[in-house]
Amino acid sequence: MRKLMSALVLSSLSSLAFANDLTGLWQNIDDKTGSPKALLEIRKANNGTYTAKVIRITPRAGYTPKETCVGCPAPYTNKPILGLDVLTGLRESTDNNFDRGQILDPLSGKIYSTKAKLSPNGKRLTLRGYVGVSALGRSQTWIRQD
Repeated sequence: MRKLMSALVLSSLSSLAFANDLTGLWQNIDDKTGSPKALLEIRKANNGTYTAKVIRITPRAGYTPKETCVGCPAPYTNKPILGLDVLTGLRESTDNNFDRGQILDPLSGKIYSTKAKLSPNGKRLTLRGYVGVSALGRSQTWIRQD
């Protein structure tokens, strides 16, 4: 019985460790096809904001990935997508909610305002990219990989 209680306490503590912490590896999922697109690493800066960098592009059948950010505004113009910071400035606003970020779509070259919500277990991050009003945006899910 004591071992069971210890295991329950440890498992609940490990899920709490992920609460509000976005750092680590995330697989983003295409909101149109449902297939994985890329592996991203989220880092936390000294000022408390989060940034995500593309560390691997996931191969998909029938899709040839772009290698550079063509049509992207400076400082992203013609930069390799691999290693590119596509999410910047995301800040925690309330428990498991984040806002005031910007996300770059390297396929279209557009930058969107971003807010995000972390699932209670810390395993899914739902990002909403939008221009002006978030109701007019699109959502994308990232799944924690570590």
